[in-house]
Amino acid sequence: MLRLFATFAILNALLLGLEIPRHGGFGPNWVALEALVLAGLFTLMPPGRWSRGLAGVAASLLALLSLLALADGLARMSLGRSLNLYLDYPLIRSVYHLMAGSVSVPGAIAAGVALLLVVTGLALFVRWLLLSLPAPRSPIALAAGVAMLAAGIAGTTAFHAGTALPSLPRAITPGATLVLDQLRFGRSAHSERREFEALLADEPDAGRATPLPGLDGIDVIIGFIESYGVSALFDDRYARVVGKQLEAIEQDVAAAGLHMVSGTLNAPMFGGQSWLAHASLLTGLRVRNQMHYEFLLGTQRASLVQDFQQTGHRTLAVMPAITRPWPEGRWYGYDEIHEASDIPYAGPEFNWVTMPDQFTWWHFEHSLRRGDDRPVFAKLALISSHAPWVPILPVIEDWDQIGDGSVFLQWEGEGETPESLWRNHDRVREHYALSVAYALETAGRYAARFTDSETLLILVGDHQPAPLITGADASPGVPVHVFSGAPELLEPFRDRGFVPGGRPPSEPTDAGMDRLRGWLQEAFGAPSPRER
Repeated sequence: MLRLFATFAILNALLLGLEIPRHGGFGPNWVALEALVLAGLFTLMPPGRWSRGLAGVAASLLALLSLLALADGLARMSLGRSLNLYLDYPLIRSVYHLMAGSVSVPGAIAAGVALLLVVTGLALFVRWLLLSLPAPRSPIALAAGVAMLAAGIAGTTAFHAGTALPSLPRAITPGATLVLDQLRFGRSAHSERREFEALLADEPDAGRATPLPGLDGIDVIIGFIESYGVSALFDDRYARVVGKQLEAIEQDVAAAGLHMVSGTLNAPMFGGQSWLAHASLLTGLRVRNQMHYEFLLGTQRASLVQDFQQTGHRTLAVMPAITRPWPEGRWYGYDEIHEASDIPYAGPEFNWVTMPDQFTWWHFEHSLRRGDDRPVFAKLALISSHAPWVPILPVIEDWDQIGDGSVFLQWEGEGETPESLWRNHDRVREHYALSVAYALETAGRYAARFTDSETLLILVGDHQPAPLITGADASPGVPVHVFSGAPELLEPFRDRGFVPGGRPPSEPTDAGMDRLRGWLQEAFGAPSPRER
């Protein structure tokens, strides 16, 4: 009897542990019904090949469920939502590259090996635990085993089928619920995919290129600032640092004779997968997940890239975070794509960040923007505010010193390691604010120095950071700042709720990133007022 109840207690704790990511702890429940079923079943099974085989299957399933619960917890922490295997399995490689860039390749491999050893050890332990249950030698033990098995089966049936069978108080089926959730998520995602396919089929004209004669001769530059969400402006933990930087930008651009308006748009996701935000803004479609993205890449839909090509612009993407083959980039049809290996940067990497934003802006301005006489449409991915948010670099006052980036060698190895910083979540949040302030300062300095009446510069956050930074109930909003020396180019944004200066309205917006393409088409699909 002691062995039976001890086994049940251990199995119960392991199975209830699957709920930790969902509740941030063990939650309010006391009994895992699967533990009753397993303890009762293996008490009644005679030793032999069948019991050994079934114990191996049950132990392997529990280990895999533990791995699934861990992945679900990571998804909740980083993406602000539950794991959806139907959508998220392609992200395994991205998680590895993020770890390798943020820590090191050996560190990422070591973490993977350690996880594999832990999961294997858990499976072996559970198998031993189940096989250690001896056949009952007394009627009381036999009755206890039968009662456990019957209660577990009846409770599970009542819990999931909603029948009239009595169920135990505070009893759940954490393992079965994990599996059923994934089946439910998969069905929902499949249905959503069909709706997305129907949307594209029903709007053939929306996918065609639309010239923008109102922007003829205007350089249009869109800079995506990594992890820059409205929390950076309206959360008291960050507002002081980031708000002070926006005030400095307002002063700099005003002194340069420029105009600035700000508003917000809703990103299609939280915490990561920046490419979904890029795709939404460029195509005018709300690309919410990897499934949408991959289906979109299988179509022939036009985007802002083709709109500007038909307007006479040279189109290019500057993507310093792309360090591996990126076949998806060809789908957009840019005239030029500049990945990390195409950019002649002679400075050091800073953990995940391949090159600081200030160099990206400098290289774009001096090596790419003036490539020929045509105006340019450019998308820049600005990555200095990407986790792990260490080190925080100073902004070089004399931009002419930047050159090939070797000036940044003086900060190689500076600052603490990500492993050290991330032991203290309060300090992580402090570094997040400082990294966003750096990204904004470099972008603002670029705007004041290189923006004129023939330029429309749009800075937009790609998404809110992880819930560790924002909290669990954060808005999906991201700030948008628009600069130009020609005030008439900013009028369409004012008409849509943008306000002068660097601080956007704090009220939530209903407009997603996918609306920007339509706004540009509505506002600039005819010649500008000064040309009519």
